[in-house]
Amino acid sequence: MEKIPNISFKTDTFENGFEIIPFSTLFERLKNTIGHNPKKLHRIQFFNLFVITEGYGTHQVDLNEYKLKKGSVLKIAKGQIHAFTEKLHYDGYCIVFTEDFLLKYFSTSSIYAISHFYNYHLSFPVVKDVSFNDLFITQITKEFKEENSYLKLDIIAKILELFLLRLERDVHAFNLIKENKKQYLLFSDFRELVNKDYSKTRNVKDYAEMLSISSKHLNYIVKNFTSNTAKSFIDEYVLLEIKRTLLISSLPLKEVAFKMGFDEFTNFTKFFKKHTGITPKEYR
Repeated sequence: MEKIPNISFKTDTFENGFEIIPFSTLFERLKNTIGHNPKKLHRIQFFNLFVITEGYGTHQVDLNEYKLKKGSVLKIAKGQIHAFTEKLHYDGYCIVFTEDFLLKYFSTSSIYAISHFYNYHLSFPVVKDVSFNDLFITQITKEFKEENSYLKLDIIAKILELFLLRLERDVHAFNLIKENKKQYLLFSDFRELVNKDYSKTRNVKDYAEMLSISSKHLNYIVKNFTSNTAKSFIDEYVLLEIKRTLLISSLPLKEVAFKMGFDEFTNFTKFFKKHTGITPKEYR
């Protein structure tokens, strides 16, 4: 099988971790892409939103082809594989942003409410008939072109954050009808407990006891909604909180380690390096 390339998004205007690109511009870029074929599967190391304002077409995500049309929003998470197809008969905008941008500018509650981006098995990648696309595009393109740079990225992030929360609300309401409601509520309770107690424990058994279920059953539920084990979910949560703290605070690394629940600084460093390949100091 042909190796799937990992793609980092780099342009002159992307240095702050955010870019909005009209599809007309993006399609021209695709013709001149060097290093990989955009119409073959590639894995992205950033987050992507396709907001369709006119026309129709298709796009491939995780080996499935999805139909797009006016009013659609396609969500592609960091780490997912995707490919452009020959059917590019649509117009609109591609919104690109990095994990660092999200961690730095979004509120903690919003990050974990926007479940798709960290657990993309939770929802369908296409949201259809979105009624607030035009308002979102008007607001964010206006701010993106704003010459006054004071708080510009903060404002862009809040516009994007609100848009994603509204999308999540629509998707959430749909999913609760479709999915096993009891399991979904248990998964939501687990996620809330991790949010509250991740600095106290990373032990699956502890969370299972809080929910009055077995560790085996908790793993079953988490796998149903994320395709990951409960332990992997907890570790990913802790990792994101560490990254967020390193980005937005100037706390000494030892204090960050203590805040995240690590008794020994060496264990903190080992945990971070195991999951990222670099040390907390190098990341900062």
